Amino acid sequence: MLTYDMQKRGDTPLYVYLYQCIKADLTAGRIKAGDKLPSKRSLSEHLKISVITVQNAYEQLAAEGYIYSKEKSGYYAAALEAPAPAPEQPPKRQSPPPQSAPHLIDFHANHLGADHFPFSTWARQMREVLSEMGGELLRRMPAAGVLKLREVIADFLYHFRGMNVAPEHIIIGAGTEYLYGLLIKLLGRDRLYALEDPGFPKIGSIYRNEGAACRYIGLDKSGINMCELRKSNADIVHVSPAHHFPTGLVMPVKRRLELLSWAARGDRYIIEDEYDSEFRFSGKIIPTLYSIDNHDRVIYINTFSKTIAPSIRISYLVLPPQLAAEYERHMGFYSCTVSSFEQYTLAKFIEGGYFERHLNRMRKLYRSKRDYLIAAIRNIPLLDQANILGQESGLHFLLQLCSRSSDDELVAIAGELGIKVSCLSHYCHNPAHAQSSALVINYSGVETEQIDRAVAVLTWLGETAVAERQGREK
Repeated sequence: MLTYDMQKRGDTPLYVYLYQCIKADLTAGRIKAGDKLPSKRSLSEHLKISVITVQNAYEQLAAEGYIYSKEKSGYYAAALEAPAPAPEQPPKRQSPPPQSAPHLIDFHANHLGADHFPFSTWARQMREVLSEMGGELLRRMPAAGVLKLREVIADFLYHFRGMNVAPEHIIIGAGTEYLYGLLIKLLGRDRLYALEDPGFPKIGSIYRNEGAACRYIGLDKSGINMCELRKSNADIVHVSPAHHFPTGLVMPVKRRLELLSWAARGDRYIIEDEYDSEFRFSGKIIPTLYSIDNHDRVIYINTFSKTIAPSIRISYLVLPPQLAAEYERHMGFYSCTVSSFEQYTLAKFIEGGYFERHLNRMRKLYRSKRDYLIAAIRNIPLLDQANILGQESGLHFLLQLCSRSSDDELVAIAGELGIKVSCLSHYCHNPAHAQSSALVINYSGVETEQIDRAVAVLTWLGETAVAERQGREK
């Protein structure tokens, strides 16, 4: 039986440490080619670790060719042509975890698999643009972006979001981060900006780096807390009403009207950030703040990075008429940060109906992943105390566990078992706004065949929570 001192792993995740120890024995020849490795269950019992930890270590070794599996027989040591000398002892506590050992499943961030990108269609649009536009691609374009793309976006927003937008009010930019900075320059660094808490940390970092003062406003069950907002003396508020990240809250119409009323009093603006609003899985898509604003106080921002691919760095602002005029007067000298070639390609992609078809296909795919994942969680008795929140739209939801373990401990345990995940509290600027034991599950990049393994890890976390709960009841 393989025997290792698991207390010597230091900060290294358990499965990585076990993988390193077995690999050292394999390369040193202490485990011979053809030797059968202990079963996952027997080794887990012997080392007093979870079966998932052993499984993850074995799978990493198999992926690198050190071991192989036989159906219904187990894992065996592979023949190594030139085994490298291994250290006598496993890695010491002071040794940092190897950067090459990735998390096997990533719930920390959303990803779009290359298999789902319409490469052939996109390539065809690119060829057509090169053929049709010719020298036009080499000419200087307006600061706000290619007019054709702005016209196509305006038409799309009208038909799919009920927004009556003039193309002249649309500004194209390379990613929302760039557009956030552009807004600070347009609205002024002397303004006070209110941000949702919890929220996406990068927004506050960009605002502060641009020299803007920020106030973090807590949320209630309807979204941003209006009492806190009024007391903050903020001039600008940045919100994501369609599907808040990371709580998943959808702002009801009453709160939207309260927010619009707040903005109408004085020289105030609302930045409406709709980064994944296209992915709503039940009911109709909720109207934007921009579409129900009668006082021109809403700035709308969206991106194609979530709907097409992160590498498609094309985002856009929709400015109220007075701000569009200000932009033209004071910032019209800025060069557009997206090439005309990419803009014309995207315009053809949308105008030809390919974007709508791609959206429908991705909605179906993401709905299927979400349903499979939630069903797998619901089928686990140990997670019967867990609440699932914010799953009706967007590409993430909250899994609220009943646990006394700290959020850092939960994340560390999951990491040791090969899962990268974050907790809601990690997105809070003010600890008073934190809700403990709530995992943020970003599921778009997780393949269906990985879900059962992922849920097995969540079960282990659930077992920890149940053990804690039973201990409290004694």
